[in-house]
Amino acid sequence: MNPSVYIGIDLGGTSIKMGLVDQLGNILHTQESPTPVKAGYHQVLKVFSQMTQQLFKDSQYEWKDIVGVGVGVPAFLDQRQGIVIEAVNLGWDHVPLKEDLERMWTVPIIIDNDANAAALGEMWNGAGKGASHLICLTLGTGIGGGVIINGNIYHGANGSAGEVGHITTNHQNGRSCNCGRKGCLETEASGTAIVLDALEQVKGMSTGPLKEEYDRTGTITAKSVVQLARRGDPICKKIITKIGRILGCTLAQMCYLLNPEIIVIGGGVARAGKILFDPLIQAFHDAVLPRVAENTSIVPAMLGNQAGLTGAAWLIHRKYTLDILEGQRQ
Repeated sequence: MNPSVYIGIDLGGTSIKMGLVDQLGNILHTQESPTPVKAGYHQVLKVFSQMTQQLFKDSQYEWKDIVGVGVGVPAFLDQRQGIVIEAVNLGWDHVPLKEDLERMWTVPIIIDNDANAAALGEMWNGAGKGASHLICLTLGTGIGGGVIINGNIYHGANGSAGEVGHITTNHQNGRSCNCGRKGCLETEASGTAIVLDALEQVKGMSTGPLKEEYDRTGTITAKSVVQLARRGDPICKKIITKIGRILGCTLAQMCYLLNPEIIVIGGGVARAGKILFDPLIQAFHDAVLPRVAENTSIVPAMLGNQAGLTGAAWLIHRKYTLDILEGQRQ
């Protein structure tokens, strides 16, 4: 049996998702495990090893069937050398991830940023299937982004392309961002921004679903605001609408530069559905020339939390298929 399967890994700050993926981008088997952040880098490698053993136990595959392993990491990377320059949430600083995994598994390893991997997953077998020019946004605690041009991730000069969460959207009264600047998209339109907006609203309220939620739990989550908005609460709908408009205007500016076929929006906040997408699409069309907008559709992501591992596997798939083509030319 020729090697025919890829392993994709989505390394997150809270969990590690790993899967066997076939050459069409279908997930055959998956594993999930908590990320041992506090235990450090080498313990994460140990968990990787245990998870692959479990994957093989659950399936008919073994290492001789594996073409290679792709890994999505929430970090700034030297993508060519496979070095994680800085992964703040993991506490990693200049670790040779590619080299260490190749030594451990003796198969080809490719690493990339996790948001890039999610974008590639959606392009390969998700909401962006068939598109070659694509922007993917992941709306979670922060905002991740991936830009695909001609079917490949655009990394930029040092791997920083696609950091859309740090586009300045509020020049006057912007909130402080973890990056040290103010008014970043992440501070205005992420899950964190939803919570801050909701907490500001609660201050002046004596009653209502949002106030009841706060009194009952002592906190407010982005998830609860999204749920209340979907149930029709006007305050929560207003918060989500505002965020949709900010995103729509920002995406319009990006389209002047990139002119994508499709913009895919995923992450927990995207679950708000029409309440988010209707104002977002309206603001987008209000802010962009018809010529630029006419071939661009804005759609919700399809792969959910499996986008990252699918896209990580695509990294190997692309190398493998290019190597075959190169061999045929020779």
